[in-house]
Amino acid sequence: MIASLLAADSKRDDFAVLDVELWHWGVLLAVIVTLLLVDLLVVHKEAHEVKTKEAAIESAVWIGFGLAFTGVIWWWFGGAASGEYVSGYLIEKSLSIDNVFVWALIMSYFRVPSKYQHRVLFWGIFGALVMRAIFIFAGIAVIERFDWVLYLFGAFLLYTAGKLVFSDNDHVDPSESKFLAVVNKFVRTSDELDGQKLFTRRNGHRLATPLFSVLLLVEASDVLFAVDSVPAVLAVSREQFIVFASNAFAILGLRALYFLLADMHDRFAYLQEGLAIILAFVGVKMLIHTWYHIPTWLSLVVILIVLLAAIGFSMKAERNERDAALAAGAFEHHEAPPPPSER
Repeated sequence: MIASLLAADSKRDDFAVLDVELWHWGVLLAVIVTLLLVDLLVVHKEAHEVKTKEAAIESAVWIGFGLAFTGVIWWWFGGAASGEYVSGYLIEKSLSIDNVFVWALIMSYFRVPSKYQHRVLFWGIFGALVMRAIFIFAGIAVIERFDWVLYLFGAFLLYTAGKLVFSDNDHVDPSESKFLAVVNKFVRTSDELDGQKLFTRRNGHRLATPLFSVLLLVEASDVLFAVDSVPAVLAVSREQFIVFASNAFAILGLRALYFLLADMHDRFAYLQEGLAIILAFVGVKMLIHTWYHIPTWLSLVVILIVLLAAIGFSMKAERNERDAALAAGAFEHHEAPPPPSER
């Protein structure tokens, strides 16, 4: 299978062309709905705080499902299609990490208890799947009719890559959201939570709870990230089925990834640079597509190398910082003057 992934895209200018039947879509949607229902009604039926160990296990399971679907794509459509799926999955998964940290800021600002966060993110993921489907179908339809749009997408991805490197992307203040200010003008909102409910009743009036505002901001943040990630995935595949499947399986695991990584932003010192390189690479791929089609296997290799390098350099930077702090502490302890009683 691995050999097929690497050798299947030998043609210079071709993406995988699939003969997708209605039943293929039926199976894909049935799998997605089943996984969502099991997660909501079985795994997280009762509201509870998700610990790190539980989040790690769930994240591994979701990633396992996403990668396992590569075999289904290969079985149905062949090696070229499965290579495009894996590339799209890795692009979407890596770009989504930034989204996780934005969610953490939103949850912190609204002081959402940990045991209620999963339910909000569940509906956020559900909405994200719907919006991604719209973005994907619309984007591919536009590309098929106006090929020059690819140059706009490529230039936009290069611009976004530059922003990641040269701008301060850590500062996100939900209180400055103009979108939320507009919503609050039309939706009466309570200042108090009512369990996991998005709406409650106070003095006979139906009010939105703060969780409703959190959900809207989560959805709004996903729209902004989709503007980057969907064009990026379209650089490695033009098939709606592959692009949607790779997006869907990457998004499904974001809740578990959130509980695993939300408090680890400082440990990913080189994440922004890694994401910028990936966006710049796919942007260049779009800009030069008329003259040269970068093979899917090469895209996959580049993405994997960049991700591993970003993680490796981040871990090294964290270790160096920790060693420096320990050394500084030992030096201060050694140089500290004796207590007054010993002078």
